[in-house]
Amino acid sequence: MSLQNKRLILILVAVPTLLLIPLMAMQFSTGVDWKILDFVIMGVLLLGTGLLCEFVLRKVKSTKGRIIFCGIVLLAFLLVWAELAVGIFGTPFAGS
Repeated sequence: MSLQNKRLILILVAVPTLLLIPLMAMQFSTGVDWKILDFVIMGVLLLGTGLLCEFVLRKVKSTKGRIIFCGIVLLAFLLVWAELAVGIFGTPFAGS
C-alpha cells in the first residue's frame, strides 16, 4: 500500500474518531449539546479539510508550497469553525 493511500485511510478514520469526542462529552456533561446537524457540518468540515490537504500534498511538489497551501487550508478551517462556534465575525451563518 502506498503512502498516499495510507494518508487517505488515516483521514477517513480520523474524522469519525474526532467526532467521537463531542459525542462522548455529551454523555457526561450538559455543557456539550450538539445536534445531528452539528455532527454533519463538523464532519464535512473535517473531511473537506483533510481531503484538501491531501490534494495539496499530491499536487504540489515543493515542500515550501505544501506548507503554505496546507497552512491556508487549515487557517480557513479554523476561521469557519470559530465563526460557526461563536460567531466572531457576526455573519448569518453563526445565527447572529
